[in-house]
Formats: sequence, structure tokens, C-alpha cells
Amino acid sequence: MTQTATSDATTRRDRAIIHVDMDAFYASVEQNDQPQYRNRPVIVGGTGGRGVVAAARYEARNFGVFSAMPVSRARSLCPQAVVLPVRMSRYREVSAEGFRIFREATPEVEGLSLDEAFLDVSASLALFGSIETIGASLREKILSRTGLHASVGMAHNKFLAKLASDAGKPRGFV
Repeated sequence: MTQTATSDATTRRDRAIIHVDMDAFYASVEQNDQPQYRNRPVIVGGTGGRGVVAAARYEARNFGVFSAMPVSRARSLCPQAVVLPVRMSRYREVSAEGFRIFREATPEVEGLSLDEAFLDVSASLALFGSIETIGASLREKILSRTGLHASVGMAHNKFLAKLASDAGKPRGFV
């Protein structure tokens, strides 16, 4: 292996990547904003006859409900579900706060959707401590400032960080 190849490999292994995914985002925002729906199977999506599930809380997922499923099928699997319409402007507002939190840890933020992003915190380690310390701080700030839980995966590359965040859902920390 050449000196350049060795340096590049070392640099890649020294990277600190965090994947943050706010759990069941749309439905969690609804539960947070409307306390009467807490601990109930909330589904967010099209409420018409041909609507699809945009998000489902874990209470609904336990009945086999998942995103992109027709709402009619979701209602048959979980008749006690609370089905709410999408409020995109509200989700954008909560998302903006989440991304402000991400940027407090690093300017290197790659948004994937309203509720998930990769953060390269390699340069932040000297300021804030270990990747685990930064990941824990992100989860705590998200909860305290938005009322939502997030799953956090940490690794030296995006692929493993994403797998790690998915492995511990909900409220994962891997």
C-alpha cells in the first residue's frame, strides 16, 4: 500500500459520523402537540378513501401498520387508530429546530429528509468530546427543545451510522 493510500484509509477510519433519525416523526409531532393522543396508535396520512400512511407511531406499528400502506388497510389492521391529516408546515417548523440543534454540533450536516440527517462531527470531537458524548447531547437537546425522541447511530462512515440508528429504534443509541 502506498503512503497516500494508507493516509486515506486512516483518515476514513478516523471520521466520526452520526446519523440522527427522529422516531415516527410526523405522528410523534402530532402526539406531542395533541396530548390526548399520547400512547395511542396515531397514523398520519391521507384521510380520504385513497390516502396512504405517511407515518405511524409504534403503537400502530405493533398492529402491522407502516408507511406507504393504504390508510384503509391500516384502519382494518388497527381499527382503534387515530388517523390525522398531514400538517406539513408544522413538521417543517419542528424540523428546522432539529437542524438548528444539529448545526450546534457541526456545520457538516447532510439532511436526508425533514427528520433525519448525517452529521460529520470529526472536527467537533476536540470541542465537545467523544462521538458518544456528542450523540447523547444531540438526543437530549432534541427531546428538551422539540419534545421528540430520536435514534442515533455512530460510526466511521454513513452506511454503518445509518445501520446503527436503525438497529436501536425507537430511541436507539448505537
